Amino acid sequence: MSQIPPTPSSTPRRLTAAAGLAALEGLALAGCGLVLLVLALTGHSDNVRNAVVGALTVLALGAIPLAAAYGLRHARRWSRGPALIIQLLALPVAWTLLHGAAPLVAAGVALALVALAGLVLLVHPATTAALGIGDRGQA
Repeated sequence: MSQIPPTPSSTPRRLTAAAGLAALEGLALAGCGLVLLVLALTGHSDNVRNAVVGALTVLALGAIPLAAAYGLRHARRWSRGPALIIQLLALPVAWTLLHGAAPLVAAGVALALVALAGLVLLVHPATTAALGIGDRGQA
């Protein structure tokens, strides 16, 4: 007998919050990618081709947390892995931002807080239970 995943309305709040944080990160990456693309296409770059490729890469990276957010919101087991990876990758980026100029420090603090909150939410027992992680042998 397989466990039926919860509907979005019955998804635990921690799982919904983790999905929200992942979506926020995905939208931020997509927004940065769009800004980089506009800057590249409007002549604010010495090497347009490299700038466009970089912008498209950032846009593609934004799809990962957005897909994870969708999966978390719909309690899909596969979504926890990409969400965890994004949180872990955000920590060194936040650390780098913390050592920059004043506006970058604020961004680094915000990113670190979001990443740490995401990690806590993703490893919480209520989240793992809602995703059906850890109960493979109990069927």
